[in-house]
Amino acid sequence: MPFHKQGNDKSLVQGCLQGDRYWQKMLFEKYKDAMYTVAFRILRNEALAADALQEGFIEVFRGISNYRFESSLGTWIRTIIIRCSLRIQRKEFRYTPDTATELEQSGDLSESAGWDENLTGELLDKAISLLSPGYRSVFILIEVEGYSHKETATMLNISEGTSKSQLSRAKVILQHYLQEFKDDR
Repeated sequence: MPFHKQGNDKSLVQGCLQGDRYWQKMLFEKYKDAMYTVAFRILRNEALAADALQEGFIEVFRGISNYRFESSLGTWIRTIIIRCSLRIQRKEFRYTPDTATELEQSGDLSESAGWDENLTGELLDKAISLLSPGYRSVFILIEVEGYSHKETATMLNISEGTSKSQLSRAKVILQHYLQEFKDDR
């Protein structure tokens, strides 16, 4: 079995610490797909996600000496990729917390989407992609990546209260989109 499939993170880190291109390539090959997915979830743009991946791995290789094996290597890299993605998002989209959307103002969001086993990951991903960048960032960081409101607030430079309200609104809007998808079936 090829090395990068086995996942010996200690050897990967040691090789990268020596600046060995082989080990850097192995580390990149092991984590690139998962990290691209993380960046794409936040940015919803292939080119920007590729930029975040590239910038993130440059940071990984420059900062590998800071990795202390206190968490998994994948978790450490994911944090770097998320931060790169959020920097790009702020630069590209001028992140500001979202205010009431047209959907919310219409008062059309009271019904909860009652889904059964027919809800697919593809439909949920489609609904998430329809969220504005502000709502989507908070939703992805908390519900998908597992960060707390405090961590999310720090990463996005917003208050915890804003993080909580953005997540609440994102969930309501997602329910609306999912109900629309269900009604269209």
